[in-house]
Amino acid sequence: MEIKKIENGNELKLAVAGRLDTTSAPELEAEIASMPDVTDSLVLDFSELEYISSAGLRVLLAAQKKMNVKGKMTLTGVNEDVMDVFEITGFSDILTIE
Repeated sequence: MEIKKIENGNELKLAVAGRLDTTSAPELEAEIASMPDVTDSLVLDFSELEYISSAGLRVLLAAQKKMNVKGKMTLTGVNEDVMDVFEITGFSDILTIE
């Protein structure tokens, strides 16, 4: 997995490529945990995300809970396979997906 970070004022955009699974989830979790306190908008660009496992879903759930207090979290570029996982697990109801 590869993560590209773009900070723009109070917005943090993380472009995630590859597989978000048990091996790589801690890396995304660490990026989210280290975001600046002033961040009130987190955008996760999944345009190049190929796969997400339950470990990845756990990281997204924790990030959503954190951002519910600080501002908002948005997912963009979600492909059909990843969207299927979100729909089957009910995550499509709790995440903002554009």
